[in-house]
Amino acid sequence: MAATGVSSGPRTDEVAVASVAHAIGGLLESVFAAVERTRRSVTALLDAVPEPTTGQLARLQPALRAELGGLVVGVGFVAAPGLLADVPAWLEWWQLRADARVQPLLLDLDPATSAYSDYTHWDWYALPRDTGQRAISGPYVDYLCTDEYSLTLAAPVHGPDGSFAGVAAADVYLRHFESVAVPALRALARPAFLVNPRGRVVASTTAARLPGDLARALDPAATHACGTIPLRLVTA
Repeated sequence: MAATGVSSGPRTDEVAVASVAHAIGGLLESVFAAVERTRRSVTALLDAVPEPTTGQLARLQPALRAELGGLVVGVGFVAAPGLLADVPAWLEWWQLRADARVQPLLLDLDPATSAYSDYTHWDWYALPRDTGQRAISGPYVDYLCTDEYSLTLAAPVHGPDGSFAGVAAADVYLRHFESVAVPALRALARPAFLVNPRGRVVASTTAARLPGDLARALDPAATHACGTIPLRLVTA
């Protein structure tokens, strides 16, 4: 008589992959929730203040500081150049230090100086601006903030007239993300990795695809959505 039981064939594997993709999506949805709360706070301020200034953006500080913790090590609003009445550019940005203290990010944002930090070319700013969608950028070395290998999750912010006003964003150290994502990927019976919309590997269980690598010509049949998160799970 043939043995009976639950099949461990392709259907079971599909369920496992879908479960891991869902879990990975959930990890980053919690970070995007902080980004969304920041976006709403900025939008409400812009709706109320016709010509915002850095002083008025400072009203966001208590809410931004409260978002720090868990995976979120940096959070804030990055203004589009020309948005504010008193400075050419600005980041209302707060960071969680290794000693658990919270500090603001202070950059030279005067285009007339040699130390000027032009953030408009970075993917975490350009992708939400150009696509109108939330984005995950990295891993990259975050020379503006921490010098850490990081991911940035960002969403566009629009003013009362619908024009682009900047981005709301949150930073995650790659090592923190890997500490929770890689065990989930290892639950699969085969090598797997995550890629962002640019094809950049974010986390991996195979030496053939290391974080930071560009993964090209991916097999659509082996690529799986992580919910609505702009990451894809790829299985070997």
